[in-house]
Amino acid sequence: MRYVPRLITPELQKAARSFPSVVLTGPRRAGKTTLLRRAFPKATYRLLEDPEVVARVRSDPAAFLDDLRPPALLDEIQNTPELLAHIRARIDAAPRRTGRWLLTGSQDAPLMRGVTESMAGRAALLELWPLSTQETPKVSLVRGGFPEVLARPRSAALWYRSYIQTYLERDVRAISSIRDLATFRRFLTLTASRCGQILNKSDLAAPLGVSVPTITDWLGILEVTGQIVLVPPFFENLGKRLVKSPKLYFVDSGLACHLLGLESETQVRRSPFLGPLFEGFVLAEILKQQQCAGRRREVYFFRDQRGLEVDFLVPLGGNRLALVEAKASTSVRPETGNSVAAVKASARAYKTHGFVVHRPRASDEPLRALRPGIRAVPLEELLAFLRRR
Repeated sequence: MRYVPRLITPELQKAARSFPSVVLTGPRRAGKTTLLRRAFPKATYRLLEDPEVVARVRSDPAAFLDDLRPPALLDEIQNTPELLAHIRARIDAAPRRTGRWLLTGSQDAPLMRGVTESMAGRAALLELWPLSTQETPKVSLVRGGFPEVLARPRSAALWYRSYIQTYLERDVRAISSIRDLATFRRFLTLTASRCGQILNKSDLAAPLGVSVPTITDWLGILEVTGQIVLVPPFFENLGKRLVKSPKLYFVDSGLACHLLGLESETQVRRSPFLGPLFEGFVLAEILKQQQCAGRRREVYFFRDQRGLEVDFLVPLGGNRLALVEAKASTSVRPETGNSVAAVKASARAYKTHGFVVHRPRASDEPLRALRPGIRAVPLEELLAFLRRR
């Protein structure tokens, strides 16, 4: 597959013109290095996973940086955090010189701690997830958006197996002292089966025979390494008793499908996980669009204790909200919008726009009113609306 231009590129280049350093994080193999090398072809590149390079850094970090000609692209900076203090000193010596240090990292938490302590005010922080449907039509529910999977879809199962093994051996062990990787691997699969559900840590702990604090730690690992996202409940009280726990989704639907043993569109369509997986797919596309536009990730869900639920609430600025219900069916009926209509009626303090996102056939009408102020749309129509806000 040829290089796919990333929608975040203008935001990345803008950041490099405004800050001395740019830090790009995100899941392993999402395309961070390829993006930076394309966006900044003249940058000096060093991979900080190479044992010889790491040894040079640790023996004399100042000399290592002296040998580089800025702009310098330092890949997987979390492996050599001692460089951050030296980079900071160079930035402070010439604070008006922008775009000199381009850093990538696959592990958010350790890297962010170093950036917060050493690079506060000196670095722009951006995040890159796998490819989106707006970047290539090859992205799909069963294949997800990892570039290497889309380039070689026939080898997807082998790629995901290798990815999980690499993830366990590198990222998980680098963050935590987990000894029982076999149980953590089972935890991954169990977590995938809970996509779209309200997070219940006891429900995850019991089948694995581990404690709730352990599940909390493990969920934290998945979150900071960009594997899952926890969607918080809507923060405003709409006159109802609201559920307070977050909902859990995987960042990449292809990885979730692999963990669930679903390897084809037919298997996904027949699976009881189709609905939750489609929900997660819609969520990831919304969040990717927010990231690429330089906005903070901001999506919520609504559920009260009587069971009234809307999958996603997306703030649109000012006093406006998009209410989004994700349905994996090819057709929808007017009653499909009932829950959106009920929440819309409760949110009188907001100007709301209601959507039911589904998967219409090519012959279907692309845009259809279900109820006043509520439309049934394919995913691309929703994303176009959010992009125009």
